[in-house]
Amino acid sequence: MLSTTKSLLSLTAADIMSREIVMIPREMSLQGAARMLARASVTGAPVVDSRGRCIGVLSATDFMHWVEKDPQSKKPQGDSATPMCLAWEIVEGAGDRSCCCVEEYMTKDPVLVAPGTRIGELARLMIDAHIHRLIVVDPASQQPIGIVSSTDVLAVLARLDQMQLATQEHKAAEAPKEEPAGAIY
Repeated sequence: MLSTTKSLLSLTAADIMSREIVMIPREMSLQGAARMLARASVTGAPVVDSRGRCIGVLSATDFMHWVEKDPQSKKPQGDSATPMCLAWEIVEGAGDRSCCCVEEYMTKDPVLVAPGTRIGELARLMIDAHIHRLIVVDPASQQPIGIVSSTDVLAVLARLDQMQLATQEHKAAEAPKEEPAGAIY
């Protein structure tokens, strides 16, 4: 996120978006996509077609839906407290599961925004769609140029709060000290 003197409500997607993004080809296997996301330490990314246009989003939620649809996951697990699988744990050579294509499990019709979309609109879009990331695209090409996550929006609020506290502390330190009434020197 850029350091800015803009007011909170005038901040835009371009001001707060992450510019280094992972893009997943639509033909990639789920296993390959899981590895790509894990290596980048992210929980979701845009899925792109052969021209680089965003056609979907693949997120941790999509992997949960994949596991729910897997016939092997319907078998009793024994201890209900034991997790079905750990975060991003996808077994090598697990039969047909490794052949699943990203396009089959991605969230289609991604919520795309322009770089000039204001922060209030970004928050509303995430809330209304029950999602945690918006894909910022170049308006002409529809190619992803950034991502705004719910964490990015919260980081703006936290940074502004921290700046406000620092300003208050600075003003308090510079303020002249008042002498107690009736003090004799």
